[in-house]
Amino acid sequence: MVNHSCRLSEGILNQYATKLSGEGISFKVHYWGVNPRHFNNLLHKHSFFEVCYVLSGEGVYHELDGQYQLKKGSVFLSRPNNQHQILSETGLFLLFVAFEIIDEESKDDAIRTFNKLAITNKMFLNAADDSPTALIWRALVDYTSKGGANEYSFISNMAVTLILSFRSMFSDEKQRMENQERLFSNRLSHLYQAKLFIRDNLSDPLRLEHVANNLHISTRHLSRLFSEELGESYSNYIRRKRVEEAARLLETTSIPIKEITDMTGFGSVHSFTRVFTSMMNVSPAKYRKKYEVNEVNHEKRIINE
Repeated sequence: MVNHSCRLSEGILNQYATKLSGEGISFKVHYWGVNPRHFNNLLHKHSFFEVCYVLSGEGVYHELDGQYQLKKGSVFLSRPNNQHQILSETGLFLLFVAFEIIDEESKDDAIRTFNKLAITNKMFLNAADDSPTALIWRALVDYTSKGGANEYSFISNMAVTLILSFRSMFSDEKQRMENQERLFSNRLSHLYQAKLFIRDNLSDPLRLEHVANNLHISTRHLSRLFSEELGESYSNYIRRKRVEEAARLLETTSIPIKEITDMTGFGSVHSFTRVFTSMMNVSPAKYRKKYEVNEVNHEKRIINE
């Protein structure tokens, strides 16, 4: 009875679910399989995707240098052009489907997204009975095993939903997120190092290529770090930090303006005065005088008290 149901389901799927379309992408299904006693096969490879789901039994799946223990609930993806083999001494109840994308009938972004499965590292799951993929697959086989060939559109829709579910099942989402977090961490580290270097070397020219070379990153990458993470250009950040340091020195020291000009990396007193006045709305000399007056008034208040 089981064999008859399996043959019926397999036959209906291979007759009515071989050309599938959905979400801007179309698939050619080479074959569907519903095999209650799948034993060994030869080491082989093919140019398309193949996904297998173990309903019961135990065995081993080999791909490249990896070996995976098969049991009830295992789902695994054979990636194109990778040698693989299934071995089982007692036999596996196996569902499988082989398919490829029809490029000329699919959108470029959908093709790129799905083709990431060809290089995914997440190609084996060992306890997937409750996953959307497994639930859809079992429902599809159950429906077709009862001879539901008259509902072609229902079978087709369920079949394409199953294949589309592989995209999320075997997606390297966790790895992608880890890579993004690592990239973000590297970006922040580079930015932090750049800011420290600038702070400690304000008297130098601080050309973009000089700082980038010191951090072993490209000038383009360094420039983008400032614009994307700080919301300002590299050159504007440098000017702002030079002016902030100059203001601090004017407030807290009696160092001559000419020396402050050199210490903060301005090429000349004229350039320093122009940039400082533009950003602070007051000249360096008047800025210092204002703080000197405030300091004198503060001392007088202390004496009077």
